[in-house]
Amino acid sequence: MYEVLIVIYLIVALAIIGLVLIQQGKGADMGASFGSGASGSVFGSSGAGSFLTRSTGVLATLFFIISLLLGTLTSERSNKTSEFENLATEQVDAAKPPVAEKDPASENGSVPK
Repeated sequence: MYEVLIVIYLIVALAIIGLVLIQQGKGADMGASFGSGASGSVFGSSGAGSFLTRSTGVLATLFFIISLLLGTLTSERSNKTSEFENLATEQVDAAKPPVAEKDPASENGSVPK
């Protein structure tokens, strides 16, 4: 599920980028009124702006929701990973043979008589 959300997240992000680049700025409306042909477009004279704005808003909402879901899933994954790491180190420590303490006299190089 995590990988599917990542793919959807990337697609939504690229779609938002595309929609923002397609949209015209506020200053372009004056040029449209002097006969640049905007009234003959696919969406009509004012339909393109509202359609693109609405689409961008929907995609931005999806982007935000998926971001929250991915953040939640990532935190759950890291908690599970740390639990498994703790369990693994406990098992390794339990499997090690006990270490015998060294005699201080043998550390000096002297041999007991």
